[in-house]
Amino acid sequence: MKLKAAVVGLSLFTAEGAMANPTYQLLNFDDLSGWSDDDHSAAMDVFLSTCGDMKDPNWASLCAVAGSGQNPKAFFERFFTPVMIDDGNDALFTGYFEPELRGSLNRGGPYQYPLYRLPPVPGQMSRREIEETNAFDGMGLEIAWIDDPVDVFFLQVQGSGRVKLDTGDVIRVGYGGANGREYSSVGMELVARGIYQPHQVSADVIRNWVRNNGEEGRQLLWANESYVFFREVNEVPPELGPLGAMNRSVTPMRTVAIDPSYVPYGAPVWIEKSGDNPLNRLMVAQDTGSAIRGAQRADIFFGTGDQAGRDAGRIKDGGRMIVLMPIQTANALLPDIIE
Repeated sequence: MKLKAAVVGLSLFTAEGAMANPTYQLLNFDDLSGWSDDDHSAAMDVFLSTCGDMKDPNWASLCAVAGSGQNPKAFFERFFTPVMIDDGNDALFTGYFEPELRGSLNRGGPYQYPLYRLPPVPGQMSRREIEETNAFDGMGLEIAWIDDPVDVFFLQVQGSGRVKLDTGDVIRVGYGGANGREYSSVGMELVARGIYQPHQVSADVIRNWVRNNGEEGRQLLWANESYVFFREVNEVPPELGPLGAMNRSVTPMRTVAIDPSYVPYGAPVWIEKSGDNPLNRLMVAQDTGSAIRGAQRADIFFGTGDQAGRDAGRIKDGGRMIVLMPIQTANALLPDIIE
């Protein structure tokens, strides 16, 4: 059976915020490249980790079925319809990870750069204003002191991470709030200045440029006016991933951060990423981020530590993302079906 291609201007997720009028294309599972070759059991485990938090009745009923011992591949094929959502922008896949920083609970020696809790009144000071004026000194907001300001910056971009303390202990921090300023890419700022071409920019390139350029490097980071505050999340067992936007641990290479204006949290999403290392895999939309905007914009979680960071930093690829929706929800997108 062929399904009618698209409907314009129908939004199911307006509660999350304003969005462009998208189009929807209903697909068959045979249209998904590599679908039969994936580990659907691994995807099912991740889906089950958060589907119980989904309030929509269609999703809640499917979560109950998923936990009743279903064959994973058959479950997804029987109860879902693949839906391609298009907002007119090209697909972009990037990667993110959980950094591990070096720090101390006390300021001293190399540990000079704070991770702040959310202030009682955060205001909307820019990153530059906060750092130049030491705006939160003396307020007791420091969770830890870090030995590298570039690591602090990238932790704010990632939103969560671990801090290995000088005592040997480890604490974990997660997103606690922000200053209300828009996120801006410092990589694109390097491109705008003519220092690099877009294809040359990666997290490692940015790190090295900032570290090698002293005060000019510090000022480059100020191009991103967004400033993130943290909270301790030590209740998460160390063997599990950091908490995502659903307040559940995320899973390497199975969790994807999405724009919830287009994709509901907890939904399975089929990823077809192109590039040097193509990837076709069923993941779950369990997270988001300030840079993740658009129907075909996604950030793949690669794990914890330096190697995960290097792998994530290499990803800047096209492709397509297809949302698996409950059949009833998907059918509501189209007025009729063409045989």
